[in-house]
Amino acid sequence: MKSKLLHVPSHIQGLIFDCDGTLADTMPLHWRAWQVITNKHRLHFPQDRFYSMGGVPSRDILKMLSAEQGLALDHLAVAREKEAQYLPLIAQVEPINQVVGIARQNHGRLPMAVASGGTRPIIEQVLEHLGIRHLFQAVVTSEDVVKQKPAPDIFLEAARQIGVAPECCRAYEDTDLGMQAIRAAKMEAVDVRELLSRAA
Repeated sequence: MKSKLLHVPSHIQGLIFDCDGTLADTMPLHWRAWQVITNKHRLHFPQDRFYSMGGVPSRDILKMLSAEQGLALDHLAVAREKEAQYLPLIAQVEPINQVVGIARQNHGRLPMAVASGGTRPIIEQVLEHLGIRHLFQAVVTSEDVVKQKPAPDIFLEAARQIGVAPECCRAYEDTDLGMQAIRAAKMEAVDVRELLSRAA
């Protein structure tokens, strides 16, 4: 199975990668930032729910939590607070080497893109910090589409930007929502959790 995930078959003409939890080991750092913000605003947001919502923009999570818990807050302003809390932590981000290795291996051979539910300034900084921004012809973020994961839009836009038909793309993700989005886009889906569990 591991070799199947690493080998790119001939019908695949483009690769698309999620960023957080797929290319970059950012999720524990995002969780630290979320803890500060949810404590400050008295929001209940358990860790398991945080991980299950990987790929959902912070603003959408905050809008959902405030509605569920009957708390009036400006979800856009609080999303900016969360981003500000996370920014200093980017220096600590490590690559997920098994997945970054796939991108490096295919650089110059296939067009590649990043499709992330994060915001452009943050995702660009993470990719630059890891020294891998140059591997990707396109970076598509939550600001580039209206419908977020599990809708397929972000992956479809990434495919459009690299000029590859969706059915000829393989996409890599680390969450159930992300996998749903890839399959809805009619792309070949690779769950990097399987790749990482076999490497462990």
